[in-house]
Amino acid sequence: MAQLVVCCLISLLLLTFYVREGDGGIVHGVRGAVETVTTPVQMLGSLVTAPFGALGNAAENLSASRETLSDLKKQNAELTAKVAELSEAEATATRLEGLLGLQSTYKLKSTAARIIGGSGSSWSKTVTIDKGSAAGLTVGMPVCNSVGVIGQIVEVSATSATVRLITDEQSGVSAMIQSSRAQGMLLGQSDGTLRLSYVSADAEVKAGDIVITSGIGGVFPKGLPLGTVSSVTKDSNSSYYTIVVRAQASAESNEEVLVVTALSDDQVASDEEVAGANATPQGSSSTDASAGTSTDGSSGSSSISTDSQSTDSKSSSTNTPSTSTTTTTGGQ
Repeated sequence: MAQLVVCCLISLLLLTFYVREGDGGIVHGVRGAVETVTTPVQMLGSLVTAPFGALGNAAENLSASRETLSDLKKQNAELTAKVAELSEAEATATRLEGLLGLQSTYKLKSTAARIIGGSGSSWSKTVTIDKGSAAGLTVGMPVCNSVGVIGQIVEVSATSATVRLITDEQSGVSAMIQSSRAQGMLLGQSDGTLRLSYVSADAEVKAGDIVITSGIGGVFPKGLPLGTVSSVTKDSNSSYYTIVVRAQASAESNEEVLVVTALSDDQVASDEEVAGANATPQGSSSTDASAGTSTDGSSGSSSISTDSQSTDSKSSSTNTPSTSTTTTTGGQ
């Protein structure tokens, strides 16, 4: 006890001297000497003990309870599912916004449907939608996605319908070049490509031109996008171009579609346009060798002015699309 009192008195005296003396005093000098000697020792001690501290932290983390780790995994799974849900909702909203934009731009009388299946055959390019006759759908109605025409209904049940895509080799749509108004028939091919047939070689056509529906036949609304011209060639002995078209719309990348249920008068080709199309010379060419029978049901030469019926029976007197199919080749 007496030693403790002595030590405290000595410490108090040294502190007093330290405070009162100047920076060059004896006590300051001794303190500096001690720090010079002990500082390297302290640094060495820190270097030696640092790894042990890190190992201690790691051991503490590893010793976290199984319950804590389970909770973290559960939270991570919930957050991942939420991100996927929000991403899907955003994608759906974008697609529906595109459909509404098409409907508004072209003033389409239509009903929305969802694609619920595709063709199970390599010989037929079709999709199935989730609405049918109970929703007022009939055979012959055109079907579009947010960027243009994808096909036409060829079979209907009460709750579903089969849509033949425009790339199917039995499909044919009355079409025209948007810039020059050159008339033709857009035909699907067996390899899934599109050909714009019966376009006279004296018409103005070039790669990059937009192909749209002509409205002739009263089936497809006039002016809907069909595709873009990929290439234009002409054989020396042919009266027609060979025109390859890249489809504007693809059913494979879409889930929602619009079914056009009725046409207004301004969505059908005028009598002058029908007369001009009928005046175009028709015949066989290298571009229609794979087309088989024509879209109006006749063989040999084909009329470019029909979707699924001939121009002299054009249904301009009715606002409902024809219930006949896009082509008669191969039947319904």
